[in-house]
Amino acid sequence: MIFELARYLFLQGALTECRAAHFGRDPASVELPLWRCVVRLLPPIRGAGRVAIESNSAMQTPPSQPMIRTNIPFRLDRLPWSRFHLLVVVGLGITWILDGLEVTIVGSLGPALQSTDTLHLSSANLGAVASFYVVGAVVGALVFGWITDRHGRRLVFYVTLIVYLSGVLLSAFAWDFWSFAIFRMITGLGIGGEYAAVNSAIDELIPAKYRGRIDLVVNGSFWLGAAAGALAVPFLLDQRLFAPDIGWRLGFGIGAVLGLGILLLRRFVPESPRWLVTHGRNEQAEKTVSDIEKDVAKATGQHPSVPKESIEVHPKKVFGIGLILSSMVGKYRKRSILALVLMVAQSFLYNSVFFTFGLVLSHFYEVPSERIGLYLLPLAVGNFCGPLFLGSLFDTIGRKAMIAGTFAVSGLLLLMTAYLFAAGFLTPVTQTIAWFSIFFFASAAASSAYLTASEIFPLETRALAIACFYALGTAIGGSISPLLFGWLIESGSAWRVSAGYALAAALLLIAAGTELVLGIDAEGKSLESIADPLSS
Repeated sequence: MIFELARYLFLQGALTECRAAHFGRDPASVELPLWRCVVRLLPPIRGAGRVAIESNSAMQTPPSQPMIRTNIPFRLDRLPWSRFHLLVVVGLGITWILDGLEVTIVGSLGPALQSTDTLHLSSANLGAVASFYVVGAVVGALVFGWITDRHGRRLVFYVTLIVYLSGVLLSAFAWDFWSFAIFRMITGLGIGGEYAAVNSAIDELIPAKYRGRIDLVVNGSFWLGAAAGALAVPFLLDQRLFAPDIGWRLGFGIGAVLGLGILLLRRFVPESPRWLVTHGRNEQAEKTVSDIEKDVAKATGQHPSVPKESIEVHPKKVFGIGLILSSMVGKYRKRSILALVLMVAQSFLYNSVFFTFGLVLSHFYEVPSERIGLYLLPLAVGNFCGPLFLGSLFDTIGRKAMIAGTFAVSGLLLLMTAYLFAAGFLTPVTQTIAWFSIFFFASAAASSAYLTASEIFPLETRALAIACFYALGTAIGGSISPLLFGWLIESGSAWRVSAGYALAAALLLIAAGTELVLGIDAEGKSLESIADPLSS
């Protein structure tokens, strides 16, 4: 009853404020639909957009900038692969390697952090820490995704990297459960923002014919860091080298120091020309593309012809967030369902397995904590090899067939593994072999979920679309699964844990079916042909 009363008062207050603000007279005398008032109260985003939600004629709309006809997207898509593109991939994608390093360290250190010599955490505490990280990532994705579409890609991927590195460094100085959980949340804030800013920049700078495989490899590079983390953990936990309360702290500290070098690498990455032109900065966009073309020509000796295609853009000073939301639930409603289902499935799988894998090995197979990293290494290798070897097929065979296929195969393999685990047929070695096989396909599937969310929506909404679906998918699948599996593992029942794996497999199979029905054939196409810019 109290909630309903509060909601009623809020909506009535919003209606009154909106009418008064927009008409300058007695709000009671104006009839305006409530939903339009609420949309008008949403914060505006500076940027592109020719069309806003239609409103009462009495409302004033900001004047549009003159129309711009540009061929910039097509000039970027026709370029051959060059040193410039490699620098973009390394400068932006290396964050995933660092994230993989420290996430694997956290997962492998789980049993060690339960010791009275360290933080003395319970299994439930470790699950909660993972959830804090995920919640931070959700909030970071939404906040920085909105800022990315408003202020550009380049500014945000510097800010998010600084936030991320700060969280990693602070984690090294945690003294109890709450400090560790809060510092992990700060780390999550940074990595969530990276998902939006980095994926947007990569998609908009990489030529169309390479976009699929590069997106998959960049997102899959997380597992290179995971492999390094798996190799590092036995040394960090070796009490002949480090005291029990020192080794795990070094893992975070070293990662933070290494991450400072990324700030220098990112100076080679320009602002997205696509973003610049849709935000009325055409001269800067032209200069940026000209510089890229000169760099590519110098490196490759190739001078591609000027494309005949062009597009009209109508920049506007104010681009309401209402237009973004209305496009997602209106014209692109089916695409929104697709992106959400893919994100939920992959998030539930990864957050359930990798935040608790160390606990499964120690509780059910009695693997010593200092050897857990050795079992994680093959999983990390399989996760990286999947996108590496299957990535090109997403650009040749096609998105729909490969996305549906990788989700379906990984789901079926997971169902088989769940039964074998519960029935007691697996050893630590065979369990690891099974996970290697599953994640060879699941990693490509998970990376393709991010690829899908980043390329099937209009340019002006790209970062926020990535953020929204990452946040929703992670909030639904990622924040629940670590807590759920922490409880299942603590129960001591292999069949209960197996039921959790079966749930993850069912979500993967649902995602495969959804892709077959709603998937988009985006291979080799420019972003503007996949989804018309709102400003076109």
